Amino acid sequence: MAKKLQFLSIMSELGAGTRGASLGFPALEIASLKYDPEFFPKYSIKEVETDNNLVFKKKTLKFGKRLDGIARMYRNIQDEVAATFNDKKFPVVFSGDHSNAGGTIAGIKAAYPTKRLGVIWVDAHGDLHSPYTSPTGNVHGMPLATALHEDNLENKNNDPQEETIWYWNEMKGSNQRVKHSDLFFVGLRDLEQPEINLMTKHNIPNVTVDELREMGVKAVAEKALIYLKDCDIIYISFDVDSMDPSVSRGTGTPVEHGLTEDEARDLLLHLVEDERLCCFETTEVNPLLDDKGNSMAEAAFRVIKPVIEKIESNLK
Repeated sequence: MAKKLQFLSIMSELGAGTRGASLGFPALEIASLKYDPEFFPKYSIKEVETDNNLVFKKKTLKFGKRLDGIARMYRNIQDEVAATFNDKKFPVVFSGDHSNAGGTIAGIKAAYPTKRLGVIWVDAHGDLHSPYTSPTGNVHGMPLATALHEDNLENKNNDPQEETIWYWNEMKGSNQRVKHSDLFFVGLRDLEQPEINLMTKHNIPNVTVDELREMGVKAVAEKALIYLKDCDIIYISFDVDSMDPSVSRGTGTPVEHGLTEDEARDLLLHLVEDERLCCFETTEVNPLLDDKGNSMAEAAFRVIKPVIEKIESNLK
């Protein structure tokens, strides 16, 4: 069992449609100076090598933009996450854009190939697209499809190039990493029809913001954890765009009617109490899009600081 936290900074922004997510972790570090300057220096921080220079090159894969570089990132992330587990440490991941989460999941399964993995995805978006369905080709809308080994051909809109399909299949791997029945959403409110159809087909649950306010965050956390009762380990991914733009617009794809800062923090605090938790990830902080200084990173830091401290205390 892990006894120490290992921070992983994965500042790839190749999957995003806007620039600046690669500055997310530095923005969080700067935010910490305002609230707890000693927070980050307490922890071991490892930077995962990125390939962000590809943003300067012409995009050639229409329905999977920069998929060649993202496939390499998946391998890098998988190796680093798996190595963290092998070192008996708990990975706390700070990710640029959400495409990286597919690599995180691959790393968890590389370390624990026989364990059943449950995923709690706190986000405004479903991230269930594939190159066959994506309206944009931006891969930060596809990480869960790689984990589910899902092309969603029933809802096909696109005809990807052979090269796109090759990289996509590499990212999916040879086996499904997460079952459709082991995925639980909180806060989704911006979905395209192919994603809606896929969720309906597999009865994948989503607790909306209105439902969360009616139920209360503790009840939502309990519902998620009970739903994943047959899973051996649990991974939580927190996209800051799950929060309302009134908190901050400093994220790639802000969507109205999101969680408040307090709701996000309290939800995560309840979720991370579960002893099956194996990895926690924060993603999509983008200070270049912030219209209020460094407000998103500051809000995100206020949310995740007590959450990370709770995870650490549970390891002891």
